Order: sequence, then structure tokens, then C-alpha cells
Amino acid sequence: MVEDFERCYGAVLARDARFDGWFVTAVTTTGIYCRPSCPARTPHRGNVRFYATAAAAQGAGFRACKRCRPDAAPGSPQWNTRQDVVARAMRMIGEGVVDRNGVGGLAGRLGYSPRQLQRLLVAEVGAGPLALARAQRAQAARVLLETTELPAATVAFAAGFSSVRQFNDTLRQVFGRTPTELRRTTAGRTLPADVVHLRLAHRPPYDAEGILSFLAARAVPGVEAGSPGRFARTLALPHGGGTAELVPDTGFVRATLRLDDLRDLTPAVHRCRRLFDLDADPEAVDARLGQDPLLARAVRATPGVRLPGSVDPHELALRAVVGQQVSVAGARRVLGRLVLEHGTALAVPVAAPPGTLTHRFPDPATLAEADPGALPMPRARARALVALASALAAGAVVLDAGRDAEEARWTLRRLPGVGPWTADYIAMRGLGHPDVALSSDLGVRRAMESLGLAATPRRVGDVAEGWRPWRSYATVRLWRTSAWSRARAS
Repeated sequence: MVEDFERCYGAVLARDARFDGWFVTAVTTTGIYCRPSCPARTPHRGNVRFYATAAAAQGAGFRACKRCRPDAAPGSPQWNTRQDVVARAMRMIGEGVVDRNGVGGLAGRLGYSPRQLQRLLVAEVGAGPLALARAQRAQAARVLLETTELPAATVAFAAGFSSVRQFNDTLRQVFGRTPTELRRTTAGRTLPADVVHLRLAHRPPYDAEGILSFLAARAVPGVEAGSPGRFARTLALPHGGGTAELVPDTGFVRATLRLDDLRDLTPAVHRCRRLFDLDADPEAVDARLGQDPLLARAVRATPGVRLPGSVDPHELALRAVVGQQVSVAGARRVLGRLVLEHGTALAVPVAAPPGTLTHRFPDPATLAEADPGALPMPRARARALVALASALAAGAVVLDAGRDAEEARWTLRRLPGVGPWTADYIAMRGLGHPDVALSSDLGVRRAMESLGLAATPRRVGDVAEGWRPWRSYATVRLWRTSAWSRARAS
């Protein structure tokens, strides 16, 4: 899109927030880059340059606008919808892989050499993995400076910088301000060192009620707690544990993160965004699905329906197996027992009305050691759960932000007890794939029958072809129309 100057400049003239995150606008006369929706005076067309990422604009010598804060914009929706190496790399960089494993580690997980990956990213987004990770570290540092009272040196290393000097230089280059100047907003406040408050932006419209009700209905006792206005859960992160409380507001989601190790800020934010599908392009989804007579009325009535994601694809995969052929209530009871018997207890429980967060979900390595005969479920399903946990723990099945969804589904279906529905459900919610048709799902079929269509799996599949590339979102809408699905969908 950056190559389409007229379309980009039109978005800037209209201050169209739908394009925030798709590109940034750099102004040559001021040396500043902004969101397309920035309320500042519109620059002359001859003085603007468009870049695909903030990192690319920074690399060209521009600094972030203090007014619209382009670094806090929603991410580009294309990284979640595409499955090519660039999109997978962008998702993994968002998870902080470069900071933890370096460019070589990122490239190796994608099956490319560092040089190949550098060339691909620069060609498409204007910046290589190091520059993209640097921009992400700068944003993390800004959040910590503005929302905590941690010493600047602690913030520097928590955000991923290798030295305080690098931290200071980067903030001056990116934001045009020193760490001390960024921190002035916290004057007079006392903030716990391990608690971070921030706003997670999204594109309107946003059906917050729908995603909250979906997640709350499936909340695992001790791990999650949901109510009409908020959702909270525990997190297992690269450097330790944490909890997240998410409260939708107008134009953003308020997030309160409690982290054992502040180096986990970036992956924690990324996972919360995926859980609430905050980087989606709802207008594109609704425009497509609204053309179908079967869904048009629902799209008009409830715009901005999101795809409920997950904070951990491994956890979602294990939950999907437990939830096979049982009700939501039944799955929650079984999962609650698994958490008590095999989960990791928090040192200090966290109150999260209407519940209390007490445990992190059992990791695959722990469940791989479980005795199928002692698990609270039918023996065949227990064996399938242990087999999946073993495959995840051994790396025989890889489910992460950089995983190709089609490859993941093929690998999953080779495991005992993992059929097409389970593999597709994991791809849809665990990996956030936007184009999965759960043709055999009984909730989907009942919903289509209630709308007057014969709903055999083949018929559902045929109809779903018209929903590409947003079949996952159509599935969520169909679940919402079916009272049966609210009691049965896992």
C-alpha cells in the first residue's frame, strides 16, 4: 500500500484512523513521522514520505510525533492474515524473539539464513529485524518510563537494551526526548515496580461485549476470570509469569500487567493483543461478510466482531482436546481439575472478580508425564491429550507466532485423537488464522439450520467458500446466532 501515494495521502487528508498501523507518514520539513489520523495540520503533499513501519521511518532519520504517538498505533492487520515468511517474521519479532534469540535464532526458526531474512524484510517493510526490534524496544521503554517509577537503568535493560547509553541514544533519536523528559508524566504518583498500565489501541468498530462474553464463558477456574466489563488471566512468559487484566474502553483496551520480570513486557502485550484480536481490520471483514445474505443482517446489527484468540497456542491446543465432544461447562470442570493437579500455583493469588487467579495453566512437559488413567476424562481422550503434550514438549509439533497454519494443521492431524475439527480449531484460535471453516462444527451447522439452510458438512463448506478470506470470523458470527453453540462450542 505504501507504493500507492494517492491512497495514502487521501487517508492522511481524511485523518482516517482505519489506516493507523498500515503505514506512517513522515514529513520532511519537520523530521517527524505520524499516524495517518494525526490531528496536526496536514502536510503539503510534496513534503511527505510514506513508510510501511515506524522502524523504516526511524531508519530514514525521522522521529515519532509527540501528539499522535504513532508507535502506539494498532499493528498492521496483514501480519495476522498472511502466512508468508515476512508476516511470520513480523509476528515473531512482535513476540520479542530477536531480543531473546538474536537475528540468527529468528532466521533459523523460519528456515532462512540471516542474510536472506534481512533482504526480504527490507524489501517489504523497509527495515531489517534488528531495526524492527529496536523500534519495539523504544516503545517498551517509553511505556515503562511513563507508567512506573523504575530507575532508568532498570527500564533500559527491562526493555531489552544492552546498555544505558544505547537506551538514551535510541530514545532521543526515536522520540526526540530524553528518558527524564518522557518520565515527567509520572510525577507525584506512586506506582508498584512490577505493575504496568497501558492502552492497547484497536481499529473501530470493536464488538467488546462479544469477545468478553465468549472468553468469560470458557474461563478456566484459577487461570482466568471474566465478567461483562473485564477479563483477567495468568500468563506464562519467556522469563517468568504474570497476570493481565483487560478492560475495553472507547477506542482502546486498558491493560494492567503484573510481571515477574519486566523483560516480558513486549511478549505480554503481543499476546494480549492476539487474545482480543486488536490488530484486525474490521471494516474489511464486515465488508466481505456483509455481502452474504446469510450474514448481512448480523453484520449490520453487530459490526466489528472479533476472532477470540489465545495467549498461548500450546495451551489452546491442549484445551481443544479436553473440550472434544463435551459442553463448555463440562470442559471447564475438567480443565479446572487439571489446573489444580498439574498447574503452577502463583506465589500470591490475584483477586480478579468474579474469581481469583491462583494458577498458571499446566505446561506441555508436565502433562506429558501424566498418567492417562488418572486424568479426569475418557481414556481415549486422555491418551490423546498426553500424546499432544508430549509432541509439543519434544518440539515434534511447533505452534508459535511464526508457524504456518497449514503446516501446523497437517502436523496436528497426524497425532492420535486429533481430527480435522480439532486441528482447525487450534489453527483458528491458537494461531489466529482468519480463514478457517469449521464445516463439521455442530454449532455452525445448527446456526445455519436456524437461518433456513440445510447444513451438512459439505453444504457448510460450499457456502463458506463465499466467505474467504474471513471464514473464521463468519464462524464466530454463526456461533453467536446459535443458542445451542453457547452451551456446546468448546
